[in-house]
Amino acid sequence: MPTHILVAGGGIGGLATALALSRGRHRADVFEQAAVFGEIGAGVQLGPNVTRRLQQLDLAQGLAKIAARPDALVVHSADSDAVLARLPLGDAMQQRYGAPYFCVHRADLHALLLEAVRARGTGTLVTAAQIRQVETSDDLVCVSSTDARAWEGEALVGADGLWSMVRRQLDTPAAAEPPRVTGHTAWRALALQSDLPAALRRRQVDVWLGPHLHAVAYPVRGGDWLNVVVIAESAPAGDARDWDQSSSIAALQQATGRSSGRLQALLEAMPGWRAWSLSDRAPLTSAADMAHERVALVGDAAHPMVPYLAQGAGMAIEDAAALADALGDAGAADVPAAFARYAQARWQRNAQVQARARRNGEVFHATGAMRVGRDLAMRTLGARLLDQPWLYGG
Repeated sequence: MPTHILVAGGGIGGLATALALSRGRHRADVFEQAAVFGEIGAGVQLGPNVTRRLQQLDLAQGLAKIAARPDALVVHSADSDAVLARLPLGDAMQQRYGAPYFCVHRADLHALLLEAVRARGTGTLVTAAQIRQVETSDDLVCVSSTDARAWEGEALVGADGLWSMVRRQLDTPAAAEPPRVTGHTAWRALALQSDLPAALRRRQVDVWLGPHLHAVAYPVRGGDWLNVVVIAESAPAGDARDWDQSSSIAALQQATGRSSGRLQALLEAMPGWRAWSLSDRAPLTSAADMAHERVALVGDAAHPMVPYLAQGAGMAIEDAAALADALGDAGAADVPAAFARYAQARWQRNAQVQARARRNGEVFHATGAMRVGRDLAMRTLGARLLDQPWLYGG
C-alpha cells in the first residue's frame, strides 16, 4: 500500500519532495502556511546536478521553457571590472556533465513544480496551514495547525525552511537551536533586459568580487529578464526574518560605493531592490541531523546555507530525489528504516556544500594578501578553479 506522507512547507523543496514521492505512488499531502501557494525572491542558478534531477522528474520540457541558458561564468574585479577568470557553460556543461546549466526565476520554478504536483493528483494541497504541533507514535504522525485543524499520516517531511518547526522533532541538541545570523545582507533586483542599455544586458553569469562584498548578474525567464544580486557584510536594522527591508538601500549604496563605474551603472539601472539578512546553520555533523524515526527534513529545514555556492535550492531538490529513492515502494512499517537510509546518504554531501559555501564567502569577500592570492589563482587557473566536478557530477 502507498505510504501516506505529510509534507510541511509548500516551497520548492516541499513541492519537489511531493512530486518525487508521488512517482513512487505514495500519497504526499502538502501543507503551506501562506494563504496561497507562491514563491518570493528572484533568480536561482541550477547546476547540472540539479537540472539532472529535474529531468528525472519529467520536467525537462517545462524547465527549458522558463530557463535562460548562460554562455559562460565570468568573474571580474569589483574595483576595476577586469576579468579574473572565465568558465564556459552552455554546450560545455551539457557535454561534460550530461545536463545543462540553467538560470531561472524562483517563482517560475515553483510554478512548474506546483503544476506538476497538481497534475499527479495523488495528494492534497492545503493552504493557510501553519503547523503548530507535531505528535508521533510508533505507527503514525499527527500535525495540528494554529487554527485547530489536524491531519494524520504515516510519515512527516519537514520542508518548512530556515525557521523550521518540524526540525524540533529530531533527537539532537542542535535541533532546537536558532539559526546563525551571519551579518551579511543580500539585495536582489530584476529588470527587463529590453529596458536596459545594450551595454548592460547579459547572456552570461557575471560575478564581481570586492572587499567585503560581491555582486552577481545573470539572465532569467528565457533571457528576457536580468537578475542582479549584491551581497555585502553590512547587516541592516530589523528582524532577520524580514525579506523586504527597503530602509537598507542606503546600506547598499554605501557598500558598493567604491566599485567600478560599469558595475555602478548596472546597479543604478535596476528599478528597485529587495533586501534581507542572511542566516545559516553549522554544517551537519551526522545523519541524525536529517531524520529521526518517522520524521525527515529536506532543504533549509535541515541544512540552511549561505548562497556563495548557489546551491540552496539545488540541495533541496537533491534531497527530494534521494528521499523518494530511499523510500522506494516501501510500506508504512518500513518508513523509519527508509528515512535513516536517506539521511545516511545525504548528510555528508550537504555538510560539504554548507562548508564550501561558507568558505567561498571568505574567498569572495577577501581583502589584503588573501585577495591578491585569490586574483592570481583565478588568472592562472581560470576554468579549472571555477569548475566544480565534485558538485556538478554528484
